Amino acid sequence: MKECVHVVGAGLAGLAAAVRLAAAGCAVALYEAGPQAGGRCRSYFDGALGCRIDNGNHLLLAGNRAALDYVAHIGARATLTGPPAAIFPFIDLASGRRWTLRPNRAGLPWWIFSPGRRVPQTRARDYLAALRLRGAGPQASVAEILDPHTVLFRRLWAPLAVAALNTAVERASARLFWRVLAETLGRGGEACRPLVPRQGLSESLVDPALARLRRHGAGIRFGARLRRLDFAAGRVSALVFDHGAVALGPGEQLILAVPAPVAARLVPGLVTPDAFAPIVNAHFRYAPPPQAPLFIGVIGGAAEWIFRKPEVLSVTVSAADRFVDRPAEELRDLFWHDVAIAYRLPARPVPPARILKERRATFLAEPGQLRRRPAAATCWENLLLAGDYVDTGLPGTIEGAIRSGFAAARLALDRRHGGILRASCDDRPPATALAEDQPEQCVLR
Repeated sequence: MKECVHVVGAGLAGLAAAVRLAAAGCAVALYEAGPQAGGRCRSYFDGALGCRIDNGNHLLLAGNRAALDYVAHIGARATLTGPPAAIFPFIDLASGRRWTLRPNRAGLPWWIFSPGRRVPQTRARDYLAALRLRGAGPQASVAEILDPHTVLFRRLWAPLAVAALNTAVERASARLFWRVLAETLGRGGEACRPLVPRQGLSESLVDPALARLRRHGAGIRFGARLRRLDFAAGRVSALVFDHGAVALGPGEQLILAVPAPVAARLVPGLVTPDAFAPIVNAHFRYAPPPQAPLFIGVIGGAAEWIFRKPEVLSVTVSAADRFVDRPAEELRDLFWHDVAIAYRLPARPVPPARILKERRATFLAEPGQLRRRPAAATCWENLLLAGDYVDTGLPGTIEGAIRSGFAAARLALDRRHGGILRASCDDRPPATALAEDQPEQCVLR
């Protein structure tokens, strides 16, 4: 009988780890506390709106190598769509001006010399200021390195930083933002080409992965909430669920792919990020014309990014501290005002809406929290970590989550072949995990 790798958590990090392990011939057991997989990246039928929606809005880029490798591996590449080139439409609500950012395909950024491709009222040399991020100190924020009083900062750097890091620019790590830019705009327009699901997040990223795992014979159990880990002789000896305990044999391994607060409570001595930032999403039941842009970036409004999806228009606001405690009715009207302007739609009546608030959507991407990100390897010989909070060098994104899952799977495979990699830690008694946060939902008609 094959030695099993147990993966706890069926978000994208856990799914990526499980898929990679199953493809390598490992026996895999996947456990998920909730009734469905996908974590913060999934779709479901909203009975009140009468249509299928994503629980959040996520944009992939053609340069997201790990994410696209995962999508290809689960046979879902055809489920993604997008423009043939890097095209990013924007509207500035204060001036009413519209433009489209169009980076050229190759790495040499000649597009910044073309007024029709760059942000209006900016000059080519303005973009070179981004190179200062590369040499930023470990404590520096984006707003300390890039001048926040410039047009380019307001119309490009700030929207990109907030969307990628889910942290206000006054606190967001300049070094982490540099890493994001280096992997996107720094590699040319081909790496920035946007991709979105044709149907929904689950159809592209979750359901095909589960189908692939089942074909490989993986065991998948939903409603399996992990309450405790038992430790003995420097390793995890058992997983204790509500329904009972699962003992881990001598050659069996565990990949813990749960949210950071849950991991910190389960694993003695584990340090993880402990400050988080909210995201607010609004889904309006309104089918725009098919020629409408797939998404629009909004400058100077309440909404930040608006996405056109089947049957709905969806708004995402990152680092949404200013909105997360406001009434859903107020947010509905506030966001629809921006949607109506951006997509040239009637302001009244406001269509039915679902407001989703994720208070702890991602870890706060500020310097102090980055130092709290753990490695995938732990001091326990059969325990590995996966999740967007694990130190991948990227913020809490789909790409970061999938990279962490792949990294954990790679370490698990190495250990099967005799390679042991451990961190050092104290031997303290295990704690009990609390339930994961669930997004607040409100439907408005």
